[in-house]
Amino acid sequence: MNIDDGVIAVIGDRISYAGPATEFPGNPGKAETGDCLLIPGLVDMHCHGALGSDFSEGSPRGSRIAAQYLHSRGTTTLVASLVTASPENLIRNLTTLHTLTHEGIVAGSHLEGPFLAAGQCGAHDPALLLEPDPVLMASLLTAAGPSLLSVTLAAELPGATDLVTMLADHGVTPSLGHTAASRAVAAEFLVHAAAGLGRTPSSARRRPTVTHLFNAMPGLHHRSPGPVAASLSAAHAGNAVLELIADGVHLAPETVKLVFDSVGAENIALVTDSMAATGLQNGHYQLGTLAVTVQQGIARLDSNGAIAGGTATLLDVVRTAAATGVPLQDAVMSATAVPAEALGRSADIGDLRTGMSADIVVVDHDLNINRVFRQGKMIVSPEP
Repeated sequence: MNIDDGVIAVIGDRISYAGPATEFPGNPGKAETGDCLLIPGLVDMHCHGALGSDFSEGSPRGSRIAAQYLHSRGTTTLVASLVTASPENLIRNLTTLHTLTHEGIVAGSHLEGPFLAAGQCGAHDPALLLEPDPVLMASLLTAAGPSLLSVTLAAELPGATDLVTMLADHGVTPSLGHTAASRAVAAEFLVHAAAGLGRTPSSARRRPTVTHLFNAMPGLHHRSPGPVAASLSAAHAGNAVLELIADGVHLAPETVKLVFDSVGAENIALVTDSMAATGLQNGHYQLGTLAVTVQQGIARLDSNGAIAGGTATLLDVVRTAAATGVPLQDAVMSATAVPAEALGRSADIGDLRTGMSADIVVVDHDLNINRVFRQGKMIVSPEP
């Protein structure tokens, strides 16, 4: 909802009023922000790090640095994603993120691997990929506790269906990705995941997700539609949420606009897939066990040139999506309300309503940051 002359009031860490200035039960005083836009704090479901730190390093200090930088750029809620690693390192990293989740630094964790298709591994170390293993998954769930929010799986791997059931039973969202599955296999994965999440006791609606649609999966072919077709159909029916890395690198602008036109903003979550170079200059970095070089803001593996995550913030992604012709209100929805719903937190984040967390980003009409409030505290103030 757009309000031309609006007021947001905050008491403590909550929004106490959000609506037209004419209906505010008091004196709003002189506007402090001038001709600015107030949008909800952004919600990134898929990011690996920033400012020189990678969540897969397992460093509490580095993870805090990365998260706090992203907070300051308007992403007030983020899920820390882990690339494929050894079981021992995954357990260590999930344990670290469990602590940071408890502290409120991150919203939780996302395992992007190790249960991925070797032919679609992207920037994951193929030597560390595994077939779905319920014993290992049980250990990972124990290490993460309730902080584990989603796991990316290749639908065609042996045992994937059983792992989907296991994850859903624990309230963890299965995410289709890094897959070469046929349309039928991918569609069945999403149906099974949706049914499993539907059985989980929760007042919040939960849907399976698709990890960065188009990336790390075969393209849409007219005789072999594959996972892209299954994902688009499920999202069009409202039964899945599609991640899109609309950073101008991972997807063509026309592709971004086509997906919004096809399935609607309410079924899309804009994500960054950000890695350690986010917020820094071109140079040499690490993503998990793999060496990465960033040139002109594009991260690629040294070994084969594959794109190795993103370097944009989520506000950058919103700006880029809007530049493709997606209405700004839709782009913001896909970076706030939709991922909040996918995380089961629509009652608390992703919108500006009375009673919600006071996560507010104040921007100008070019989406440059003026102020950022996180849980009622101003963490970015205007330059003097």
